[in-house]
Amino acid sequence: MSINNPTSRDDLLGAPYPDSFEQPVSHIETPLPDPDDPSWGTLSAFLVWLLSVALLLLLQIVVAIPYVVYKVVLHGGAPQDLGTDPTLIFISILSVLPAHILTFLAVWLVVTRAGKRPFWQSLGWHWPSNFGPWQAIGLAVLLLVLGGLVTWFYGGSETQLDQIVNSSLKARFVTAVLAAVTGPLIEELVYRGVMYSALKKAFGVTWAVAVVSILFGGVHVLQYYKNVAVIAVIALLSITLTVVRARSRSLLPSYIMHLVFNGIQAVILMVQPFVGKPAVENAPALGVIIHDLARLLT
Repeated sequence: MSINNPTSRDDLLGAPYPDSFEQPVSHIETPLPDPDDPSWGTLSAFLVWLLSVALLLLLQIVVAIPYVVYKVVLHGGAPQDLGTDPTLIFISILSVLPAHILTFLAVWLVVTRAGKRPFWQSLGWHWPSNFGPWQAIGLAVLLLVLGGLVTWFYGGSETQLDQIVNSSLKARFVTAVLAAVTGPLIEELVYRGVMYSALKKAFGVTWAVAVVSILFGGVHVLQYYKNVAVIAVIALLSITLTVVRARSRSLLPSYIMHLVFNGIQAVILMVQPFVGKPAVENAPALGVIIHDLARLLT
């Protein structure tokens, strides 16, 4: 091999070096899951919804049984008085927390296929370009104002949730905390997360919005049948949250709206006892449209 005629690298090895020897392989990004093309179907979605409702009802019974036995069997209390027993009502409210935890676990299992897929990305937990945080907050406040005007103008009888929060101060505070902390998250995961995504994929946007809105509002009718104004406000909220989910293709805006809507009312509920509460028949139904706990039984 002559200095004046150097042998190239390729001559020595018989072939050029692979590109991987000369530069690092570029990172290949995995596309994010599409929340409108979920891996779960409508059957799984309806089972999650049924489970979420059943847990709220069944756990109330489970946690109430020891107290009922203590009150009625051991101390001879009257069964007809249990419906207004402040302690029993408080215990029933506390049962919402484990119900929400178990519901979250069910949603996680369905969405991730027991850990095989990402959770938040599969649900569309991000801010879309067409709907930002301030829009979500502003729309939630607008809905709350409209709801207050409707319930003030049309009035209505005392609802079951009114009876719950008025039963004791501790019941009022726990109801407000659950409605503001776990309620919006669980409701959105079940209705606008799992349910809407599956229905949209199977039947299209229109049917998905209609069915989710009806299911979300329908579970409250039995609790609020004496107050049509409150039912109307819940229906408006249900439709708005679902339409926002459909237009934004993201769950986060609906959750923030739900959080603000409930959070403001939770503050009102906690402040009311210290500033004086007007008569129910002459007052706006402040707090009664906190819908996450409407399925509680007294």
